[in-house]
Amino acid sequence: METRTLQSPPSILPLYVRAAAPMIPGASLLPFVPGRGNEVPEIELGLDLTPDPEKVATYARVCGFALRDHLPPTYPHVLAFPLHMAVIADGRFPLGAVGLVHIENRIVQRRRVGTGEALTIRVRPTKLEPHSKGRTFSLVTEASAGGELVWESTSTMLRRDGGEKSETPADGPERRHIGVSEAHRQEEESAASAEWKLDGDLGRRYAAVSGDRNPIHMHALTAKPLGFPRAIAHGMWTKARCLAALESRLPDAFAVDVRFRKPILLPGRVEFASSSDGDEIDFAVRDAKCDTPHLDGRIEPLEAKPKDERK
Repeated sequence: METRTLQSPPSILPLYVRAAAPMIPGASLLPFVPGRGNEVPEIELGLDLTPDPEKVATYARVCGFALRDHLPPTYPHVLAFPLHMAVIADGRFPLGAVGLVHIENRIVQRRRVGTGEALTIRVRPTKLEPHSKGRTFSLVTEASAGGELVWESTSTMLRRDGGEKSETPADGPERRHIGVSEAHRQEEESAASAEWKLDGDLGRRYAAVSGDRNPIHMHALTAKPLGFPRAIAHGMWTKARCLAALESRLPDAFAVDVRFRKPILLPGRVEFASSSDGDEIDFAVRDAKCDTPHLDGRIEPLEAKPKDERK
């Protein structure tokens, strides 16, 4: 595997240009444009950094987290996002970024991460896998502090290759069920714990704190050419907002899986519901008017490593 440690976060805008270049006729013939390869390259990108407390605070406000001395559990994903884009924009990568659909995300927080902790972020892609709607791959991210693995995630991406489009990617029967069980679903449909009004500029506000400026999130004018009637909310904002709503119930160490279902059109109104099954928490987001499912999730506690056993 090719391993590279970057000296600073790569600039996002040039990476977006390279990642979107395959849409331009003839551009795929250029060696630096992704889409030329047949297989995902075996690469790993690394970066040493310390989170900026002001940026963390701004992110927390946009996502609904309280300001604390540790990172929101989704924030390392933001730190890793430039590396995600650099991997996908690699000229050997077989797929362009435009058209990729984020269908599942798993985060494992092994302990709370202090806001001022120096971190090493590493990102690597997995091989392409067949899917009923096309092909999938994942971006695996690890965050370490002082040589200790403290946080990791797996973001699964789908590239559609034809087929029926009546189902969302996560609705197919082959998908592993994540989140709210059928036994709880009926109860939750009548017991939503919160309703969130999402403004039309939510995509732009989250883009400003996350760096994810995919045009489908920015404005109706940029979302329509890509098949959406209006801008849609970021899936990782939705996950973060759910965890913020459950923040007082989160243990120090836990795993949280979500599957992203139907996109949330902006502006919009959604309902949030959760239920407990022992120490596990199931949660869901659905449309406030028509019960369209947007996200299913589950939180499972982990045993945190005692401080005196950490490296």
